[in-house]
Amino acid sequence: PEAAAMVGSYANGAGLGKKGAAEGKLDELRRRLGKAEGDPLRIAGVGAGAWGSVFCALLQDAYGRDHRDKAQVRVWRRPGRAVDRATAEHLFEVINAREGVLRRLIRRCAYLKYVEARLGDRTLYADEILRDGFCLNMIDTPLCPLKVVTNLQEAVWDADIVINGLPSTETREVFGEIGRYWKERINPPIIISLAKGIEASLDPMPRIITPTQMIANATGVPLENILYLGGPNIASEIYNKEYANARICGADKWRKPLSKFLRQPHFIVWDNSDLVTHEVMGGLKNIYAIGAGMVAALTNESATSKSVYFSLCTSEMIYITHLLAEEPERLSGPLLADTYVTLLKGRNAWYGHKLAKAELTLEMGDSIKGKGTIQGVSAVNAFYELLSQGSISVTHPETKKHVAPVELCPILKTLYKILIKRELGTSSILEAIRDESMSDPRERIEMAQRQSLYRPSLLGLPKVK
Repeated sequence: PEAAAMVGSYANGAGLGKKGAAEGKLDELRRRLGKAEGDPLRIAGVGAGAWGSVFCALLQDAYGRDHRDKAQVRVWRRPGRAVDRATAEHLFEVINAREGVLRRLIRRCAYLKYVEARLGDRTLYADEILRDGFCLNMIDTPLCPLKVVTNLQEAVWDADIVINGLPSTETREVFGEIGRYWKERINPPIIISLAKGIEASLDPMPRIITPTQMIANATGVPLENILYLGGPNIASEIYNKEYANARICGADKWRKPLSKFLRQPHFIVWDNSDLVTHEVMGGLKNIYAIGAGMVAALTNESATSKSVYFSLCTSEMIYITHLLAEEPERLSGPLLADTYVTLLKGRNAWYGHKLAKAELTLEMGDSIKGKGTIQGVSAVNAFYELLSQGSISVTHPETKKHVAPVELCPILKTLYKILIKRELGTSSILEAIRDESMSDPRERIEMAQRQSLYRPSLLGLPKVK
């Protein structure tokens, strides 16, 4: 019985106590990386949006605080981003509402600057407040204090594990610079990308470029060392210990050791070999989340309208997965879960809601104060461009003519006309879902299953023999 009890307690991560279990996982990963005694495991976050900051804070809480001799966590973010007066006032309220945070800042002699900023006597900067545990995109959720580095070379040059917390739109440029710092490296680092977004390349043939591919091309790090970690998750809820799960995808070499290393009692990490399609799906659901926000705002949160939209958008997503995956059924569970959480509480749905309420305009761009980059906007453009190419045509179920795949995705087409072409207003999303000629979503799914739609060339893969 005693042995059984021990096995049970190890299974839920409490065998040697929280600290001992964490040290065991840390020692195991250090061994795999060939780290010498006295040489700490160096983890560097690149980019400090909400999820990037939370992810690094989780690692700091789990490993960087109690095992400083064995693990060091640092975060890079660009310097110079000022915190405006209204945000500084809100931040002051957040601090004073939480006794533990207040005590910590007083102990660190850091409280006075927040008082001065609230009064307008001092300007705070995003990198400065991140050191105290405040992410500019997520002010209401204080994190643990983080080591913040504003010099990119200093942050990454000797890192063993790099976390890509950048939007996909910035990944290529920043990792291009990082690649120059790594020219002399003997052992390539491990890179975990959190980015959910894609680019389209039309030359020499239509294909998707994902953040992990951008990183591999920019740095020369082998793809087996680059992994993608996807939801369903909401950053602030995960840091507040809401139960969540995620999936780390990539080559066999690192994904199992990393899933074990990242796993915590409230944050379960599974693993999967299918890197690119999971990564693409992470970008795809952001598109439809924007439309969901619009529908919710325009119908005063009508449950019926939202469910009609969900039915139609998921049928389009399933249809698109048949173009991109040889075994799309495998993706349906994770994709639907990630879509559901993003529709419920993601920044893309929030953005669609604000646009429909005219509280934001498209002229403001897709990088929004207090939220960061709205990844779904660039994803709408990329998917529309790809799926409108005649070279990957499909047979229309009624006319039997060859058409570009986008012709069977009316919601994607409408979002493109609203967000990219700006030909239509947000209310046209309702017209699209209420169109009397709209096919039953089941028909789109059946057609996808009936036709052989898989186009590996879209992912830059060779044709199936």
